[in-house]
Amino acid sequence: MLRLHRLRHHAVGRHVLAPCSALTRNACAHGTFTARQLSTSSARLAQVKFAHWIDKETGKLDTAKLETKWKTRWAEAKPPVRKPLTAAEIDRLFYVLVMFPYPSGVLHMGHVRVYTISDVLTRFHRMRGKHVVSPMGWDAFGLPAENAAIERSIAPAQWTRQNIATMKDQLSRILTDFDWDRELATCDPAYYKWTQHIFLQLFKNDMVYRKDAVVNWDPIDQTVLANEQVDKDGRSWRSGAVVEQRKLKQWFARITRYAQDLLDDLDALNWPDHVKSMQANWIGRSEGAEFEFALDPPIPDAQSKAISVFTSRADTLFGVSYLAIAPDHWLV
Repeated sequence: MLRLHRLRHHAVGRHVLAPCSALTRNACAHGTFTARQLSTSSARLAQVKFAHWIDKETGKLDTAKLETKWKTRWAEAKPPVRKPLTAAEIDRLFYVLVMFPYPSGVLHMGHVRVYTISDVLTRFHRMRGKHVVSPMGWDAFGLPAENAAIERSIAPAQWTRQNIATMKDQLSRILTDFDWDRELATCDPAYYKWTQHIFLQLFKNDMVYRKDAVVNWDPIDQTVLANEQVDKDGRSWRSGAVVEQRKLKQWFARITRYAQDLLDDLDALNWPDHVKSMQANWIGRSEGAEFEFALDPPIPDAQSKAISVFTSRADTLFGVSYLAIAPDHWLV
């Protein structure tokens, strides 16, 4: 015999199954179940609750029909118009920002994994009473969109908008709960005018500059690649072309001016120590001195008569036996 001190409701997602059969009520009144009665009651309960959702031809649960019901109910439960936040809502504000996908065609399982995680966080904190802001957008600006459109002989705007519509439908079908009234696309003039504005402010305040730098060049896509976009064989992850090293003029931001501020503020972050250590290494601030070693004999028509070297240990200079220069150094 199994004695139950309390009969709990069983919650599955947003469905609450409340024991309601005569057998269950009688057993609840006496506080006892037999193992056979418990099993039989659960089976009858499942049949009653889910009979409407069983496909008559296959005998299986019609998940698409079930999802349609709850998608409709959740949409009806959401406020139709976003209003300014009240003081109470601001105190309970929780911001969930996930990466914006590049609208290259369709979602893959990597997208599903990332957006499932963000969706769980959104629903969890909303159920805890937080006012959750969870926007979604599209990283939809740049040469890859133009190259893809050229391959298909359609306008980049048309190709990008088609993909956004397809991927948005996919996100809806996996029941992600984003604030679609906050949706944005980086290819919209209403969005990128602000990135242009920010760049102009940086330029006016001498926070950006141009110089020659070696880049990974994709000769097929005619675009620059990040190191992560070059595979172990030295080929572009997108086109498969052998990546070339080219020296081009690039824009750089003077982030080194803020290296110490960034390092100091790491102490104020509630992050794991190993993550803060990675950030500190990435910032890479080092104190030292810069010295020049004269070229002997001088090289005709060289851009400099000396090699500039930085060291954090000036006291070891008298023991120097050689200088190592990078492959992209002007002397090479």
